[in-house]
Amino acid sequence: MPLIEESAIRVILLDIEGTTTPVDFVYRTLFGYARANLSAFLHRSSNAPEVCAWIDGLKAQHAADRQSAQNPPEWPTGQVSEIDSAVRYGLWLMERDSKIGPLKALQGLIWQEGYRSGMLRGEVFADVPRAFDRWRRQRKEISIYSSGSTLAQELLFRTTEFGDLAASVKAFFDTRVGIKTSAESYRQIASVSGYPENHFLFFSDTIGELDAARSAGMQTALVVRSSKGDVPSAGHTAIKSFDELV
Repeated sequence: MPLIEESAIRVILLDIEGTTTPVDFVYRTLFGYARANLSAFLHRSSNAPEVCAWIDGLKAQHAADRQSAQNPPEWPTGQVSEIDSAVRYGLWLMERDSKIGPLKALQGLIWQEGYRSGMLRGEVFADVPRAFDRWRRQRKEISIYSSGSTLAQELLFRTTEFGDLAASVKAFFDTRVGIKTSAESYRQIASVSGYPENHFLFFSDTIGELDAARSAGMQTALVVRSSKGDVPSAGHTAIKSFDELV
């Protein structure tokens, strides 16, 4: 098992789901809220330029899905039908845990309303704020990389029971830099951050993401929050809590 060269680390790069935040919060609370509110949100906000642009993005993806024989729900035309079609297709994508940009952007806007109303509140594991404090004292930068939109990421960390953790985060990255299983995505993050890849330590609960980051030259650590015995780490350092790190 490789050891983490802590003296070389300048940037802590963190996945969210299963790493800083319970999976149930993402899948049950956040996704459930987005599903329940997608229709009302689109019917209420469809005239907003930003929302119109994301609906157009959904329509373009719908055409691509039809072209590739994915069998999405039909998309009838007309102003009212357009919104209803976007709702049906958006729900269809959510059932498939789609990571496409327009869907993630709309989910972020829906969650923004939920956070502002107090219906939603960000959730992180208890060791996360302690780790943030420790990394700040060590003068390490903290960045987040998630498939959720940067807006959704920031809202989650800004509204936790431990206070505004987003204030400690230097940068948020979403899939606009690339998919999380591509080494090039991590090279892009390093380029934007201004540090060589080997100055990063990336934490995730997903082996494919860790493999990609390691291929790009980053140090990696598998976060194993489950207590269901040993989990194959594929050569990555494995931890159960950030408290295990000095």
